[in-house]
Amino acid sequence: MSGPGELRVLGPVEAVGPAGRALVHGTRQRAVLGVLALHAGTVLPASRLIDVLWGENPPRTAVKTLHSHVARIRQALAACGFPTVLRTREPGYLLAVEPESVDALLFDRQVRAAREHLARDEADRAAQQLRAALGLWRGDAFADAALEGWGCGEVETLHEQRLAALEDLWDAELRLDRHADAVRELPRLVSAHPTRERLAGLYMLALHRCGQHTEALAVFRALRTRLTDEFGVDPGPELLALHTSILRRDPSLDPRPAVRGPAQLPARVGHFTGRVAESAALDAMLADPSDERPVVVISAAAGMGKTAFAVQWAHRAADRFPDGQLFLDLGGHDSGRALSASDALAHVLRALDVPDERMPAELPERAALYRSLLHGRRCLVLADNAGDVEQVLPLVPGNGRTLLVVTSRQTLAALGTRHAVHPVALDSLGHAESLELLTRVLGADRVAREPGASARLGRLCGGMPLALRLAAARLVSLPGRTVAESAAELVGAGRLDTLAVEGDSRTVRAVFASAYEPLEPGRARVFRLLGLAPGTSVSAWLGATLCGVPPERARESLSALAAAHLVTETERDRYRFHDLVREFAAGRVEREERAIALSRLVDWYLVVADEANKVIDPNRDLVTPSLRHPRCRVPFDDRHGALAFLDAERANLRAVAQCARELGRLDSAWQLTYLLTSFYDATGHWHDRVELCRQGAAAATALGDPVAEAEMLRALGVAYFMTRRLKEALETNQRALKTVRAAGDLAGEGHVHNNIANAYAELRRFDEAIAAHRLAVARCAEAGSDLGRALSQRNLGHTFVRMGRAEESLTPLTDALATFRGLGNARLEAATLDTLGEAWLQRGDHGAALAHLREAVEVSRAIGDRWLEWESLLDTGRAHLDSGDVRAAVAHFSAALDLSREVGDRHGESSALNQLGRAYLAAGDLAAARENLERSLSIRTAVPDDYELAHLHRDLGDLESRAGDSTTATRHWSRARSLYSQANATTEAEELSARLTP
Repeated sequence: MSGPGELRVLGPVEAVGPAGRALVHGTRQRAVLGVLALHAGTVLPASRLIDVLWGENPPRTAVKTLHSHVARIRQALAACGFPTVLRTREPGYLLAVEPESVDALLFDRQVRAAREHLARDEADRAAQQLRAALGLWRGDAFADAALEGWGCGEVETLHEQRLAALEDLWDAELRLDRHADAVRELPRLVSAHPTRERLAGLYMLALHRCGQHTEALAVFRALRTRLTDEFGVDPGPELLALHTSILRRDPSLDPRPAVRGPAQLPARVGHFTGRVAESAALDAMLADPSDERPVVVISAAAGMGKTAFAVQWAHRAADRFPDGQLFLDLGGHDSGRALSASDALAHVLRALDVPDERMPAELPERAALYRSLLHGRRCLVLADNAGDVEQVLPLVPGNGRTLLVVTSRQTLAALGTRHAVHPVALDSLGHAESLELLTRVLGADRVAREPGASARLGRLCGGMPLALRLAAARLVSLPGRTVAESAAELVGAGRLDTLAVEGDSRTVRAVFASAYEPLEPGRARVFRLLGLAPGTSVSAWLGATLCGVPPERARESLSALAAAHLVTETERDRYRFHDLVREFAAGRVEREERAIALSRLVDWYLVVADEANKVIDPNRDLVTPSLRHPRCRVPFDDRHGALAFLDAERANLRAVAQCARELGRLDSAWQLTYLLTSFYDATGHWHDRVELCRQGAAAATALGDPVAEAEMLRALGVAYFMTRRLKEALETNQRALKTVRAAGDLAGEGHVHNNIANAYAELRRFDEAIAAHRLAVARCAEAGSDLGRALSQRNLGHTFVRMGRAEESLTPLTDALATFRGLGNARLEAATLDTLGEAWLQRGDHGAALAHLREAVEVSRAIGDRWLEWESLLDTGRAHLDSGDVRAAVAHFSAALDLSREVGDRHGESSALNQLGRAYLAAGDLAAARENLERSLSIRTAVPDDYELAHLHRDLGDLESRAGDSTTATRHWSRARSLYSQANATTEAEELSARLTP
């Protein structure tokens, strides 16, 4: 993407390409595209993007949902003519566009250039460039995107930059003697930003130069009165000096110099109250004439206003740091979104005008450049939400002229062992301060009418600023309600009667009651009943079923609840409760209503799973769910819709099975597990599947149904197999074999033999695997199960391929493929095509191999089977690598890597990284080879597999040999030979023995 303005965030988020405007749907997709555009050319970690979408409380499905958003954005960009700009780069995503194509980056560049002109007193050129830059704005930044977390700070920074640019423009205009224009235009800006001292100063100067000296002095008086009334402060020294000069009619008044550095401080919190002693202590620290300033560490529990205090004081002290005020959110309280020290330095360095092409790659070099740029400068750096000392240490400046202020829930005591520290520990507000905050929000008259009730409300809030603000905000929205009534709500019978503080994230639980009571009855019922849902998120469709209302009505109710902050919308038609809000909601449900609702909930999930199974794999027809209530509607009508919906529900499924067991609905628990088999077959997530199958197996065993027990044990054995727990897979399948034999289920016996054979093959006990596969073929043929017979033939052929006997694999594989096509089973057709591709590759026929593998990828994509797509992509990459096409191999291995991460398959991720390492080794890129092989090795420790681990050590040995380190190479090869021997891989072990023989 090239050319200015083609990615736009200064207004609604837009991407415009050769084919027109990209259709980016949804506020979250626009948020992701926008922040990637803001950081064009830089990898944004997935954790940072998750924070932008959900802030401190991401759903468990956050990673998956993010992947889905990225995939849709890619499609939209490709449709408008830019198919390759959004790239996956560890540990996140990169938008590979020129900075000039992003309006915000172009704006920043033009503004910085204009300031350089101002510094050289080239006011005409500066004004021209500033007007062009401001013309890029089409409204508020990210106007149609929903940002959370650090993204809110990005938007605030953009708006602050816009306002600063407007001030620069009028600075330039005044230098050009356009005072009359300024007098016409500046009143609107001053009115919109009445405490902005620089704007007021520009307006005063314009009035003065137009001969309106009295009006200029009136502007000063109005600003001073507002600052005193609202903040208890006087105007800064520069404005005071200007005021004095105007009083004296000083003829030497000249335009003020431009701002010399960044001004990134967020806006002050409204109605800031208290912290007088803490502010005074910081003021005294600043007044110390010592050249060495300590690091300020502001620590407190959540909800105590650390950031509000830090920002408030930083604004007060900003004039002491004329070379710039920098702000960054370290996100340290959430490991999923915490900035690394290196990323934090990159953020600050960009603010100090270091372009990305000059950004050092390594942490020590970034820290050194940071200290060099700050040397001799008077800057303030505010680092918010530090999680630990390691995040903070590289940000400590090298001189005493720059001040580092840190906020954290931790005391960061270890920082004091290396640097001088000025600790500020914030506690609850005192009673007088609490009452003052209520007075500022509610108004003095309202508090004066009910002084006793106001004092009581302040005490009930426990001096926590967050609690006080929420209680007061509730009263402001209900002018007819008395303070006494609100105070009573916090202790009313039958409600949460205290302001609870749990752990490190204190939450004002009593506010829930005051937000719940005004709800319209239908909305209140949706809120209550959805609080019973045992999973992590709830859908509008579930709300409709539980309440017996149309989905549109449930959707409207949930939207209203989200507006009242009782639930949070995580994506379209899906919502999340805070744990305490959920507890409150569920507590409002009567016992009889609870039993009926939970029974309906189980039925709804059964129907969803049943309808999904019918469109994903209609061959799985053992179960017709046992329902207690009328069959309900489902939110999809095709395979892709079913897979997407169940994927969003994935984190809830095990909890629903557990709920069914607790209700005594054992049949429902195992039936749900069975009906979800096709979903997990298509998408992976096998670790989740293990736990769900355990629930199903326990329910079937307790039910005493041998058919159900056999089916659940078989499913559990497959789940163990797919998670590389092969010993448990064999043990579980042996139990299943006894059960099916006792039940006289011949087809079931064939299926279990097939699963046992797969485990033997993975353990490289090939003779036992072949025998078990042949038993499986025979049993299924005897039972008349064409599907089971073909599946066993396919797996028999796959085992022959793994043994290096590709010639023997072709007959069973070809027969199986014909059967699957005749049955219309696309999934097993794709699996067989993939294995045929492996067989032809083993025989050296790359054309036939790639033809089969290409078809396997197409079929698996068409049916949305990501696990099979991963396997086929990996095998296609191997075929390309074997034929010498390294570039194509890397592309396919990279795609397989992305898929493995999407489905949470750590084994698959390690395998894809290993293959990528081999490809880069073949290309001679030893650095990239090392990076991928070492990442693969680190993952392999969590998902052990001797045979795969042997491959890794073999390839690492090849790498070290190419790098000239024969000692390390020999060590890796020796380890590989040992692992091959343990895995019964005799041929590979002998090959390495030959390498190790002098």
